[in-house]
Amino acid sequence: MARRGGRGWYGRVLAAAVGVTAVATATSMWTAQAGPADEPGARTDVLVRPSAPNAPGRGAAGAPVSADIVHASDRGTHGVNITIDDGPDPVWTPQVLKVLRDNGVKATFCMVGTQAEAHPDLVKAVVAAGHRLCDHTVSHDTTMNTKSEAYQSQQILDAERSITKASGGVRPQYYRAPGGAFTPYSRHLAASHGMRPLGWNVDSKDFERPGTAAIMATVKSEIHNGPTLLFHDAGGDRSQTVAALRQLLPWLKQQGYSFGYPVR
Repeated sequence: MARRGGRGWYGRVLAAAVGVTAVATATSMWTAQAGPADEPGARTDVLVRPSAPNAPGRGAAGAPVSADIVHASDRGTHGVNITIDDGPDPVWTPQVLKVLRDNGVKATFCMVGTQAEAHPDLVKAVVAAGHRLCDHTVSHDTTMNTKSEAYQSQQILDAERSITKASGGVRPQYYRAPGGAFTPYSRHLAASHGMRPLGWNVDSKDFERPGTAAIMATVKSEIHNGPTLLFHDAGGDRSQTVAALRQLLPWLKQQGYSFGYPVR
């Protein structure tokens, strides 16, 4: 989820999962211009000093995984990455999967650990359809960048285990911090487990439910910002997201874009 706050749904999840009573709000996107970790989808104003090693981790094929936040597409300069956050959800994830299938598009699903545990059939359906998995923490705490390294580790690694178990053994290939609340520690921890930190360039703002036309207008006006697009399939009524994707995916094809995955 990008720059959201005040949602009872995640407050309840957080209380159940980690024993706290509320999720603090995150009300803005943090964007700077200083380098790879300081781009859209990376909260940089409150980063803490890491204690994790600076060495990259290893992916499934043994290749090093960078701890830098990725935005690029593996389809090159005219590729786009569709990313879907906060699920899986029994109502909306199947509808998103259908739209993707109808358009022949693959996406990256950033899953919350408690949701993956609750709906393993949907995690398996995402994998079976050829999409990639992303760790979006256990409970979607957008203030985790202010918490201890032990807390960050629990949120990331427990979610990784939950998603992997729910998928039947397929591990997430990326890590996206809730609200972009990355820290050097969390980025290097994720990379050491083979998960590339994943940002975004275009926030569709679908979470605010501004209307299908507004979601489409945002994407069309901001697509020049970069290839990684942010949408959601959980956390409330996602009918506008489904409707927007149904129109945006053909439009992107008409503009000459191809669909890929974030660079690993």
